[in-house]
Amino acid sequence: MAKAAKIKTPGQATSGADIAVQSLVNHGVDTIFAYPGGTTIPLHQALTRFRDKVRVVLPRHEQGGGFAAQGYARTSGKAGVCMTTSGPGATNLLTSIADAKLDSVPIIAITGQVGTPVIGTDAFQETPIVEVCRSVTKHHYLVTDVNDVARVIREAFHIATTGRKGPVWVDIPKNIQLAQTVPDYDAPMQLPGYHVEDRLAGPEQIAVIAAAIKRSRRPVIYAGGGVVAADASGELIELVRKTGMPVTTTLNGLGSFPGDDPLALDMLGMHGSVYSNYAVDEADLLLALGVRFDDRVTGNVSEFAKRGKIIHIDIDPSEINKIKTATSRSSATSNMPWPN
Repeated sequence: MAKAAKIKTPGQATSGADIAVQSLVNHGVDTIFAYPGGTTIPLHQALTRFRDKVRVVLPRHEQGGGFAAQGYARTSGKAGVCMTTSGPGATNLLTSIADAKLDSVPIIAITGQVGTPVIGTDAFQETPIVEVCRSVTKHHYLVTDVNDVARVIREAFHIATTGRKGPVWVDIPKNIQLAQTVPDYDAPMQLPGYHVEDRLAGPEQIAVIAAAIKRSRRPVIYAGGGVVAADASGELIELVRKTGMPVTTTLNGLGSFPGDDPLALDMLGMHGSVYSNYAVDEADLLLALGVRFDDRVTGNVSEFAKRGKIIHIDIDPSEINKIKTATSRSSATSNMPWPN
């Protein structure tokens, strides 16, 4: 049996495929869900040289590999990584990536692509996947220079795992995988339009929320996947212990609060419990944490939680007032709930 090729040491010319896999290792990746194909052969060969660091799981379908990566991300708290070939392999991956985008799950989706000289010629198994995936990813790349591979992988992890998390797609042509360069794994990121802000509520906003809770008589907490993604279950439980407010969750929020707790109302919405829906309908204050007011929860939006005030807290400001308007003091401070 032939021995595996040695991994290049720093300062040596290295293939784009080896740079990509080394970049994954540098970001703590220990498992990748990868379905092979013609345009990812160099990447799979590179993975054999890192078999002591990265476990390669072969799914039975590209979509299954994407969902497996999503499950890995949900359970580990790290970005899940999946990989497949170009053309039909890449398009098969789309459903799982679209799902990750909707549920804010960090995924790094790597696909092979036909060589750069034939991109745009309708070459065998070519699809313009960065165009196809544009609306279902947080960001996407087509790498056309081997010198960009390490930086792009670094940026992909940064984007996928910061702010509102989500999937990032990296499309690497086969000739870029085979090309060689001396890698710079610490190359500065080039993300002039991406700024991660720690958006924290100010003391006056916290005071307003506290006053609203104190004045309410039938408050309900509506907890979603954002609580799980933020690893804030402990804080949610502490809030419930201090206030005695009951908790209902979305499907993605299940597990954020103990289901056997006397104050747990189970799921709400179309597939939820009757009593949780009645509780929300009769609430005089709905504290919405990490939710997007999905239509499976709200049904008729105008009728949802219309009897009480709504406080909406979310990492993504664009979600505030997008579907259901939160109670506010004035239009100038529309994101600040205000107890009248």
